[in-house]
Amino acid sequence: MTIPVNEPLLDETAFKYVEECLKTGWISSSGKFIQAFEQQWAAYCGRSYGIAVCNGTAALEAAMACLDLQPGDEVIIPTFTIISCALAVVQTGATPVLVDCDPRTWCMDVRQVAEKISPRTRAIMPVHIYGHPVDMQPILELAEKHGLSIIEDAAEAHGAEYKGKKAGSFGDMSCFSFYANKIITTGEGGMVLTNSHGLAERLRAQRNLCFQEGRRFFHTELGHNYRMTNLQAAIGLSQLETIEQRIQHKRWMAQRYSEQLKDIPELQLPVEEPWARQVYWMYAIVLDESRGMDAAQLAQRLMALGIETRPFFLGMHEQPVFRQRGLFVNERYPVAERIARQGLYLPSGATLTQGQIDQVCSAIRKVLQ
Repeated sequence: MTIPVNEPLLDETAFKYVEECLKTGWISSSGKFIQAFEQQWAAYCGRSYGIAVCNGTAALEAAMACLDLQPGDEVIIPTFTIISCALAVVQTGATPVLVDCDPRTWCMDVRQVAEKISPRTRAIMPVHIYGHPVDMQPILELAEKHGLSIIEDAAEAHGAEYKGKKAGSFGDMSCFSFYANKIITTGEGGMVLTNSHGLAERLRAQRNLCFQEGRRFFHTELGHNYRMTNLQAAIGLSQLETIEQRIQHKRWMAQRYSEQLKDIPELQLPVEEPWARQVYWMYAIVLDESRGMDAAQLAQRLMALGIETRPFFLGMHEQPVFRQRGLFVNERYPVAERIARQGLYLPSGATLTQGQIDQVCSAIRKVLQ
């Protein structure tokens, strides 16, 4: 039987809350679970307001729309990330400006951000990768110095911490995904957090087609239907009640993997910097080129042994869709390029057992022998 990369863990509380939605008829974008999920997730992350949306991409797009960017404005993002980050910038008419990733954490290389700031820069989007937070202090200092907004992408870092503060508690707005493979899942879903009442109101309008309270079908601004359903929020709220146990399981998983793989010199394993609390959303490895094998070949051989994996992100600068638009021409980001070809992540779900971890590690050793 194949060991999947991820399998969501749904407990009896989730079934109870969803059953309540079904029995009461509150199955659309209104209901008590939406408000409770927004309030409790915001409080958990140390924020004042939460605005639930239909997915993490929608969260990024709604947040970017609130910046009122103009064509020619620039937003600095990592090249090593999901395409949603660049998409959210491009859809505003602004231009994404890329930096490489740190070779240890795989998060954006904060040393390169200062070099990319120009008179057209309006915002920075730090993206926490695979459960490890970005080194936020230099980003915060640059934003304050240059008057820039910060849109924090914490989709992969539920419960992670930077110097004792939760990921998702920094900057003007922070964005989350609650996709099925996330530590907290609603199947599909997302949320934007902020401490600004004004931004919270704009975000609520953005997710709801910019209807106006006094005149519902009169529009002065274009919005979107980004609403989360009460059913989704019910599942998310049930999982939030056990988030610390879920994080403990992730950290236990990472410890077990590292114990069994640390003596394989050709593998780079995940790190946890002294200033971070890593939540190991996915346990990722990078294979050294000296093995004469790339990640795709490793994944194929592991799959033959019943082990499912996933590849790393391909950098934004190598995406054909952006090259066709004239973006990132002749740009090179060697760290992102290397790990995109040599990196993958292993089964890391909430239901993963010790026996499955043993099986995965045994398969890796067999392939590399």
